[in-house]
Amino acid sequence: MVNLIGVYECKADSKGRIMLPAGLKKQLLPILGDGFILKRGIFRNCLELYPMSEWNNLIGEVNKLNRFVKENLDFIRLFTSGLKSIDLDSTGRLLVPKDLVEYSGIKNKVVVSSVINMVEIWDKDNYEKVLNDPAVDFAALAEKVMGNKGAEEN
Repeated sequence: MVNLIGVYECKADSKGRIMLPAGLKKQLLPILGDGFILKRGIFRNCLELYPMSEWNNLIGEVNKLNRFVKENLDFIRLFTSGLKSIDLDSTGRLLVPKDLVEYSGIKNKVVVSSVINMVEIWDKDNYEKVLNDPAVDFAALAEKVMGNKGAEEN
């Protein structure tokens, strides 16, 4: 399992190329040659970049869904919409396809944020809005999501 750490600011050029930050590239070095899957975010207009090994684990779970259940097939269709297989170019840049640039609203300033086993790619302004959303109380969210972890194990 890949465990990535860090949030990085970088820039996208006019062709949608993003230089992978050195700190993140160093963490990914052992698996760079395997490639990546780039897809639309599920809950926000960001992009999700999966190392191929992590993508294979995830899609293996999705592949277990019964395709004769309409809800499952609808999920699979939406989940895989816009998928792209991506490799870094010789200078360490990711080329984000135009349709995904439009979906994510990426302009020039970009935030690349590790989310444990994958990376989110955001337009910087959109990322800042999500982090500073007054409707989200992080302390309450942390308690709700993680607060009962010890109790469940007893």
